Amino acid sequence: MTQLLGEFDCKLDAKGRLMVPSALKKQLPNAEEEGLIVNRGFEKNLIIYPKSVWDAILLDLSKLNVYEKENREFIRAFTRGATILSLDAAGRVLLPKSLVDYAGIGSDLVLACQLDRIELWDKKAYEDSFDNVPENFANLAQKVMGGKKGGTDGE
Repeated sequence: MTQLLGEFDCKLDAKGRLMVPSALKKQLPNAEEEGLIVNRGFEKNLIIYPKSVWDAILLDLSKLNVYEKENREFIRAFTRGATILSLDAAGRVLLPKSLVDYAGIGSDLVLACQLDRIELWDKKAYEDSFDNVPENFANLAQKVMGGKKGGTDGE
């Protein structure tokens, strides 16, 4: 199972290309052969998935009953804009302009690893998102994770 770690400040070049940081590239050993998938996030950001993670998500989506309108709407909205990213010889990926525009990404951005995926944010939007972190993070942790035995063993 892919477990990514780190937060990386990056820049887009004039052509909309992103240099994948070497420390992140080391965590994605199959990215050059399999590619990565970029898509819209639930917030105004983008998500980059390793191909194997994206394939597992598609498998889950394929189990939804497409005769139910909400399921069709969700599948349509979730997969809208999904694009395969290929690393070039210099380790860069070209981000689709439509997705960059959707997320309001300027030249400065942040790649934030979140378990098995990478959130891609405009740097200012990412920093501003922490203004909305609950005042009492400990209460949030208890609410979200409090039922887990031992707190870290995943039971």
